[in-house]
Amino acid sequence: MNRLARPTDSRMIGGVCAVLARRFGTSATTMRVIFLLSCLLPGPQFLLYIALWILFPSEGKATRTAW
Repeated sequence: MNRLARPTDSRMIGGVCAVLARRFGTSATTMRVIFLLSCLLPGPQFLLYIALWILFPSEGKATRTAW
């Protein structure tokens, strides 16, 4: 399975919705609408988005290895 990396071309803010859309086989717009609808529910959606933004590397940085 490919590593999850935020794309450099189809991102709006951080690319989290784009990488999740790529992983689940949907469009990025669909994933963004799902995220916006989930914000109507109580919960830590924005904190989760920020955490995923930090955890998922950018696509250019994901190809480099530390060794």
